[in-house]
Amino acid sequence: MGKNPRDSQRRPGVAVDRASARRERVQPKSKRRSGRSKQITVLAGVAIVLIVVAMIAARVFGVGRRTSVSDTGQVSTAVMNDLSSVPDAVFNQVGQGSAQGLPVPVRGPLLRGASGRPQIVYFGAEYCPYCAAERWGLIVALSRFGTFSNLHTARSATDDVFPGTPTFTFSGSTYQSQYVDFKAVELQTSTRVGGTYQTLQTPTADEATLLARYNAPPYVPANSAGAIPFVDVGNQYVLSGSNFSPQLLADSSWDDVAANLKNPNSEDAKAIVGTANVITAAICASTNDTPASVCGQPAIKPIEAALARAPIPSGQ
Repeated sequence: MGKNPRDSQRRPGVAVDRASARRERVQPKSKRRSGRSKQITVLAGVAIVLIVVAMIAARVFGVGRRTSVSDTGQVSTAVMNDLSSVPDAVFNQVGQGSAQGLPVPVRGPLLRGASGRPQIVYFGAEYCPYCAAERWGLIVALSRFGTFSNLHTARSATDDVFPGTPTFTFSGSTYQSQYVDFKAVELQTSTRVGGTYQTLQTPTADEATLLARYNAPPYVPANSAGAIPFVDVGNQYVLSGSNFSPQLLADSSWDDVAANLKNPNSEDAKAIVGTANVITAAICASTNDTPASVCGQPAIKPIEAALARAPIPSGQ
């Protein structure tokens, strides 16, 4: 990823509605807990930290190897239908809902995929609870432009904050659209091997360059640079962090959350459909408002207008 990861994941005690609490570093948690090892002796603790740092560096800068994902099975037909068939009336009633923040404009040269269409690139990890929350809205948004296949359910790590958040994994899935291309990079699984989360996918050189350029100041705060989840919408807008707290999904099933998306008054719909509308508006800005059946919806127009008015960040 072009940087040595340091363990600075967010503590459970930090308010989750703050921007800094909606992101997670690309790194295992074990280093955060290395203070317990120091109880043996200071020297032994230092040695352990150095070993862990070396292991992390080797995994991040080494060649990624496809491993088994920690999921619970392929998404059911019922859940997939609920994710991909939210009624227009619900989208329009929810609007931005309870989704926090808007995408940040970068307005670089339009990023195109292999098909020549605008490309959306997602960076996350299966262990990450904030990624777990954001995937819900991202899937609903992208389902307005195309179709997912072989999408699997998953849970965030059980030894992290918001343990076992119900979500999905993009690993092994495919996406087809006549409007946009989508590339997902799930960096790590939820399984620990030797104290670190197991490597799942490694960014290509172009993806690493994109991440280093746009997941950094001035587009994201310095203390959040390199954090996940991170979404680049055609090099026109970027989203860093989750638009709502993973706490909303605690103790919920995929079926219940997905079914709630058709009820605009449910908290799930306000957060997830609201997030989907925000992402949809950014995508529409990169597709020249195509298709009109999506981009012309009443809920999208004001969000897209707000995005167009937002100044491009400058300075550090």
